[in-house]
Amino acid sequence: MKPELLVMAAGLGSRFGGLKQLEPVGPDGSRLMDYALYDARRAGVERVVFVIRRALEAEFRRQIGDRFSRWLEVDYAFQELDQLPEGWILPPDRTRPWGTAHAILAAGAAMRAPFMAINADDFYGRRAFELLYGFLSRPHSGHAYAMVAFQMANTLSEHGPVARGICQVDPDGLLSSVAEHRGLERDGDGCRERESDGYRRYTGREPVSMNIWGFRPGVFAQFQEAFARFLAVSGQDPASEFFIPAAVDALIREGRASVRVLETGDRWFGVTYRQDKDAVVARLQDLIRAGEYPPTLWS
Repeated sequence: MKPELLVMAAGLGSRFGGLKQLEPVGPDGSRLMDYALYDARRAGVERVVFVIRRALEAEFRRQIGDRFSRWLEVDYAFQELDQLPEGWILPPDRTRPWGTAHAILAAGAAMRAPFMAINADDFYGRRAFELLYGFLSRPHSGHAYAMVAFQMANTLSEHGPVARGICQVDPDGLLSSVAEHRGLERDGDGCRERESDGYRRYTGREPVSMNIWGFRPGVFAQFQEAFARFLAVSGQDPASEFFIPAAVDALIREGRASVRVLETGDRWFGVTYRQDKDAVVARLQDLIRAGEYPPTLWS
């Protein structure tokens, strides 16, 4: 079965035009999501499922989903706070979404094949989608998943520190662990991370996760079990979130999944800070001049 695309967009607000992540950045007014879907389609994807909040369905269809329906089969899944395992009750003070791994669970009934999962507001580049599509198109037994890793220095903002999932990769190219580090920033040709007694320095070539994953249908049962464990420990904390890297890291440590690390030398970019927008616009112009993208997408 042809790999599909899952776009995690439930965190988007109701006024899409006011969000810095979804401001127009291409010369034709395209947003970063337009470029991600364009690259996924070039890699071979024919079906996309958007994970959104049900309250935003009509506006999302009008502003985003309907624009892609000429080129892709478009479907929707809905992520809500009350989507909990049997026996669990939503804490009264919970307003924050449950996180990216919960978004994967919300799409369980909608996915028909192995799938790529991405953030709605990131630019990953054509190569990332080609690598994942190729991996998911090949037969694998068991819970064989994949992620695309970027070099740390290719993911930083010039306008402030960022959080990244730093990956440990074994000699066979499999993910050994992934752990989130906060406060990463550029430091000359490398990177650094603020710690209590100073800075920890990195070369900048370390592989990091930018939330572009390749999963097979078996992940839904695994994440469902992991979510119940998460709720037992952290469910009453209104700020806690069930993130993909933590869920995957636990599966690896338990020996219940393998994750192939597919490395790319391309630059990731997004609008972490509002000042990042000018750099994103300039980078896209460079890629258009190089012939990587047409001036007008989806024409």
